[in-house]
Amino acid sequence: MSEGAVSQEAVSEEAVTEPVVNPVVNAVVVYYSATGTVFALAKAAAAAAEKAGAEVRLRKVRELAPAEAIASSEGWAAHAAATQYVVEASLEDLEWADVLLFGTPTRYGNPTAQMRQFIDTTGPLWSRGLLVDKIVSSFTASSTPHGGQESTILAMNNTFYHWGAIIVPPGYADPVQFRSGNPYGTSHTSDNGTIPPGDVQLEAMAFQARRVVEVATAFLRGRLP
Repeated sequence: MSEGAVSQEAVSEEAVTEPVVNPVVNAVVVYYSATGTVFALAKAAAAAAEKAGAEVRLRKVRELAPAEAIASSEGWAAHAAATQYVVEASLEDLEWADVLLFGTPTRYGNPTAQMRQFIDTTGPLWSRGLLVDKIVSSFTASSTPHGGQESTILAMNNTFYHWGAIIVPPGYADPVQFRSGNPYGTSHTSDNGTIPPGDVQLEAMAFQARRVVEVATAFLRGRLP
């Protein structure tokens, strides 16, 4: 071999040992919460996504209930006052993000009107294909056991199919899922907002957020030139 020449073996070894560059994942957690249950899950999701390396925005959807209805419930009024600082979700948040995590309580087995109203404004993004290949996942809470938790997440998924988004459920991909018990998405039974999410639910929420960020990282890495 002439001086200065590099063997094919050396080139191959160098290529194998090149460090993997992970893309930065943008994640937005969009939620609605009346008494704070889903808000607690949303905060856990945002913290876990950030810890997993994502740039994170925490956003609430706009309240639609009249002021007198909110004032009639002590828990509702207190939560509304305590979360005034949270920025309301916008279409720009969805366009910016690679990961979309949605949290909503159940209403008769469906997402809340507040969440649906926000989703119904996404037509301009959908019509331009700007929601295609977003990595999405959902979480929920209800007042009673079997109060529509799974059907609420499935109803959210119906929208994601139309978007052309990529749904990433937690499945049973972590031991915590065998304790939390919902492979569709993290869920909690709050007894009308009187029982906050416990350690298992918060751990499951953290796992779900981490999993979605990891899947998004792998997906975006595959698109790098």
